Amino acid sequence: MAAQDKTADIEILAELERKVLWLASWTIHNANHLRESADGLKVGGHQASSASLATIMTALYFHVLRPQDRVAVKPHASPIFHAIQYLLGNQTRAKLEAFRAYKGAQSYPSRTKDTDDVDFSTGSVGLGVAQTLFASLAQDYVRAHGLLGARPEGRMIALVGDAELDEGNVFEALLEGWKHDLRNTWWIVDYNRQSLDAVVREGLYERFVGIFEAMGWQVVVVKYGTLQQAAFAEAGGDRLKAWIDSCPNSEYSALTFQGGGAWRKRLMDDLGDQGDVSALIARRSDADLSALMTNLGGHDLPALIAAFDGIDHDRPVCFLCYTVKGFGLPLAGHKDNHAGLMTTAQMDLLRTAMAIRPGREWEPFEGLSTPAGTLSDFLARVPFRAGGSRRLSDPALPVPALAPPPNATLSTQAGFGLILQDLARGNSPLANRIVTTAPDVTVSTNLGPWVNRRGLFAERALADVFKRERIPSTYNWDFSPSGQHLELGIAEMNLFLMLSAFGLSHSLFGARLIPVGTLYDPFICRGLDALNYACYQDARFILVATPSGVTLAPEGGAHQSISTPLIGMAQDGLAAFEPCYVDELAVLMGFAFDYVQRDGAGVADERNWLRDETGGSVYFRLSTRALEQPKRTLSDDQKRHIVDGAYWLRPPGPNCEVVVAVQGAVTPEAIAAVGMMAEDRRDIGLLAVTSADRLNAGWTAASRARERGRSEAESHVERLLAPLPRHCGLVTVLDGHPATLGWLGSVHGHRVRALGVEHFGQTGTLQDLYRHHGIDSAAIVAAAQAVAPGRPIRHLRAL
Repeated sequence: MAAQDKTADIEILAELERKVLWLASWTIHNANHLRESADGLKVGGHQASSASLATIMTALYFHVLRPQDRVAVKPHASPIFHAIQYLLGNQTRAKLEAFRAYKGAQSYPSRTKDTDDVDFSTGSVGLGVAQTLFASLAQDYVRAHGLLGARPEGRMIALVGDAELDEGNVFEALLEGWKHDLRNTWWIVDYNRQSLDAVVREGLYERFVGIFEAMGWQVVVVKYGTLQQAAFAEAGGDRLKAWIDSCPNSEYSALTFQGGGAWRKRLMDDLGDQGDVSALIARRSDADLSALMTNLGGHDLPALIAAFDGIDHDRPVCFLCYTVKGFGLPLAGHKDNHAGLMTTAQMDLLRTAMAIRPGREWEPFEGLSTPAGTLSDFLARVPFRAGGSRRLSDPALPVPALAPPPNATLSTQAGFGLILQDLARGNSPLANRIVTTAPDVTVSTNLGPWVNRRGLFAERALADVFKRERIPSTYNWDFSPSGQHLELGIAEMNLFLMLSAFGLSHSLFGARLIPVGTLYDPFICRGLDALNYACYQDARFILVATPSGVTLAPEGGAHQSISTPLIGMAQDGLAAFEPCYVDELAVLMGFAFDYVQRDGAGVADERNWLRDETGGSVYFRLSTRALEQPKRTLSDDQKRHIVDGAYWLRPPGPNCEVVVAVQGAVTPEAIAAVGMMAEDRRDIGLLAVTSADRLNAGWTAASRARERGRSEAESHVERLLAPLPRHCGLVTVLDGHPATLGWLGSVHGHRVRALGVEHFGQTGTLQDLYRHHGIDSAAIVAAAQAVAPGRPIRHLRAL
């Protein structure tokens, strides 16, 4: 670009920066002070945190970014993002006016709830940052497998608040990026040296530089703007620069808030009577001095553009951009400005400074000196908008029939591995798009056979040393660009962030992948924030959590999950299943491979009242307990019932007194208990629950539909329990929290006794722990006697 053209573009960018800052500030002001409030709650919006990124985001969106680049915006910069999208024509005035209101622009950027081209949802700090790293790995995987096509590689960019770097998951991700030869990733740190409640500790930036460089990143420090650089070149400028470099963060922030007079007094106190530097200060008015001292690199378009345009490689880069929190606003620099709002009087002063006429606050080019036509032409040719829609897609893959293994005795965990191994033997389009991952538990979660056949992914081929040295080993650990498994270190946050990134590959890169991640069930809790984040983004993946419950008896309480069935029920965007038998698992895996690819209109199916047309992710809670497998061929009705959440293992008779509803590995105990009770009770039923989550979601949806006038709405669980007489009692049991199934009595008003695990486990045998927690056959029989106190059960006393 010619120097003259570049100067003209800088001038236009400076105009747009002013407009972006105004629109973001006005959007927040309108939401808090002008829009009618029905409940009187403070709306908020983070005017100061937004302002610190106005210059950086202007440089990015209007100059640097290309259509293939993807950005995770700092959560509190959401208003700046929406203002930029408004100028680019991707956001509406109505959405801005409804900022933080129902159906309006969201508080934090959201892929699923915002309409203005959000790449990555942000909100829980630190997660969006790490997401860009794993998205870059996903792009490398897609490219290595020849799925990127003619599309160029993009940069995965995170706009990072410096306080976000307090989050441990960021540094866990850094290490994983180093292991996988990270490329095409930029993290741009908004180094305003303020957090939510305080000023950042001195010397922190040196620590950041050391950490990033140790992980193979280039660090670019953008500290001084062009005004400061020019002043440093003047006589005495070296002493001014030294003063700036040694000034504590809290002092710099306070002086920024106080303004030019305070700057002059402090600088003259510290540097006065030193000849050249005193003259340098004296040549500037208070306003000019304030402008000079706050002209940090993160607020200087030429300095930023030089830094961004200077990168000519694909190594990861961390830009450490010095900024002022609240830059350009009356709140600038104050340590309490994080949640602060400008008053109406302050907003009027800003309006005057921006030359905004009353009534024209939302006009895109109001107050700018450049002609509207020139600005429109500039916005029409920014590189970022050149490619049209940036939400890509890829057709769904056909799902082959999945047959359960023929083993007479098998656990669901082993069955999962064998079903996946059978897929690995073939060459179906689905098998070729499956990518597996695990946090260092690949073998112990039965992914080993899959990896033996499909290999591990790496940018460069690396042979298995044990194989090369002819040392016998069950597993073949060959790394290559064609591999389909990514091995992670022991960090569950990284697992869920990787599943999230790979589960968005169809939308980000136009190449559909089917991510399958495995981990120990209790350790879901270690990554819950990232799991919730992945589902909030509508990422599509299959999570296989195994082993689970106190059924992992010898491992003790630290490895025995209790609450995870409730997590499966409560987590939006995640369909949770806990099969007992492997033929059930085969049916459910076939459903899952299809379900994660659905993206329909979301109209409820009147058969089950679940929003299956929309699809989502899937969670399997599996067990290492080997069970005798039933010799049966499942009918189409049984398969549908398994998918919908439950089916009758023993249908109840017309005079049923007790029904046992069981989920998962304790099914043999339920079968034994029903067998004993059947000698004394009439028409006992045994309900095999494969998904408490699906049963509950369908019941809730059908109830809501009836309340809205759809009298015919009836869920699967309502149909299953409808034939039971009112005197029938329910006993529910699972190796997990009893509340998972305890609600079943509310469906039709039956008495219920919910059995499960409420306390931390301990080591022991299955029999020891099932008896200790009251989920063995004797406990089930005793519960049946309590909930349906008819004729005494003869075996109860003996048990």
